[in-house]
Amino acid sequence: MSTSIYKTTAQVTFFSTVEKTLSFIYRIALSRMIGAEGLGIYQIALSVFSVLLTAASSGVPVTVSRLITKQNALGNTAGRSAVVTAGIVSTLIFTVPAVALIFGGQKIFGLLFSDERCLEVFLIILPGLILTSVYSVMRGAFWGDRQFMPYSLIELAEDALMVGLGCILVAGAAGAADGARRAAVAVFVSYVFSFAVSLFWYFKKGGRLVNPSKQLKPLLSSSLPVTAMRTATSLLNSLVAVLMPFLLVKMCGYTDSEAVSLYGAAAGMAVPILFIPSSLIGSIAVVLAPELSENFYRNRTERLKRDVEKSVKSAMLIAFALIPFLFALGESVGEVLFSDALSGEIVKNCCFILLPMCISMITNTVLNSMNREKATLIYYFCGAAATLICIAALTPAVGVYSYVIGLGAGFVITAAFNMRLLKKLCPGMKIFGYGIRCAAACAMSCAFGILFVGILENYLAAFWRLIVCAAVLAAFAAAAFLLFKTYSLAPLKDRLLKRRKVKNVQN
Repeated sequence: MSTSIYKTTAQVTFFSTVEKTLSFIYRIALSRMIGAEGLGIYQIALSVFSVLLTAASSGVPVTVSRLITKQNALGNTAGRSAVVTAGIVSTLIFTVPAVALIFGGQKIFGLLFSDERCLEVFLIILPGLILTSVYSVMRGAFWGDRQFMPYSLIELAEDALMVGLGCILVAGAAGAADGARRAAVAVFVSYVFSFAVSLFWYFKKGGRLVNPSKQLKPLLSSSLPVTAMRTATSLLNSLVAVLMPFLLVKMCGYTDSEAVSLYGAAAGMAVPILFIPSSLIGSIAVVLAPELSENFYRNRTERLKRDVEKSVKSAMLIAFALIPFLFALGESVGEVLFSDALSGEIVKNCCFILLPMCISMITNTVLNSMNREKATLIYYFCGAAATLICIAALTPAVGVYSYVIGLGAGFVITAAFNMRLLKKLCPGMKIFGYGIRCAAACAMSCAFGILFVGILENYLAAFWRLIVCAAVLAAFAAAAFLLFKTYSLAPLKDRLLKRRKVKNVQN
């Protein structure tokens, strides 16, 4: 991968981090202004909406991106516009009838909500399903044309508008339900904003709407497996949220309250920490997909193999570099962030799932960029089946740990299948030796981290222990991974030398 790709990845990651930080702060603000009751109403309505949005358009952006890259490789300008138009038509085919049916059958659809106030909030957001689905097509068009700065700015502006307007509106709320409704208005307005701005930018840059008939079938053929995978993931999470507490009560003898608390510690506290790498992997995937697709469609075999190899190595490095921090400091993280010992124990004991998770995520993107969406869907269902089997079989023995073990088993299976297919498509990839070196550096860092934390445990409180140990461990891990040649400082040195030469010439 070129230096420009790393630079673009850093840019996308930066904007994504700012966006997620805003959302986190907004969630805290909402909880203070409308309380747990209002936040619960808002969250339930938003969760149902998210399932519909996932079913409507979750597979569209990556497919539009890939097909636009294909048309660019073929030099077909009209084909690019046809892909975008086909994406818009495909989302409207689902979203317009869905919105109309739900509004027309409110009484029947309202049975999904145990509280009528949730339905009121949901109906405020519902028209945004059409708008944000069209925006998802524009997002894919930005990716395919490598317009990552406009995409990042629109995403950040949408989130900032929702947070700012939401705080203003909710501040004057007359109770929990009214606050949830006002927060929903802010969400809808943010969807209007991203829809309008993205269309404006698309047409300003010469985009057009043309006859989509030639692109509609290939777009649906590629996007439906991705959409099915992500919709299944959403439904699987909902199923586990119901199944896990039930099994803890029936198989382990916990009360309903205890079971919910245990599941909350695992799913609401520990798992989000374990999924921290997903943001960075997601940024790499967004930037990498068009590059891989172009090399694939232009039959640049060697360049494709090199980029795939570097992508997998990047995912491995991210996983192995983060494992020592979570293994050594997981308990401190649970204590400082959540004041919950169990969540910290889960983070520490289960941090090793980061490796199959990161490999599974990046290889899914790589294979989808190479028109292998159906294969990744099949592999996903194999992994999902393993997750459910682990939860059902292991809960009596290990309690709530069965959930995280199940996630790990699912990632192991999908990563193994994905890597097996990639080796067939890109023979000659050299990854094993790099993985061994990363594992050695990781093991050394884990041992040092545990030793250092043990020394400071009797001298510093959890917060300061976390800060000091994280800083020292970061320095040690950087040296260890450099020692085992898992990364190089040569590119940085070259850039510094170039800057010095430029300054000398200017002087």
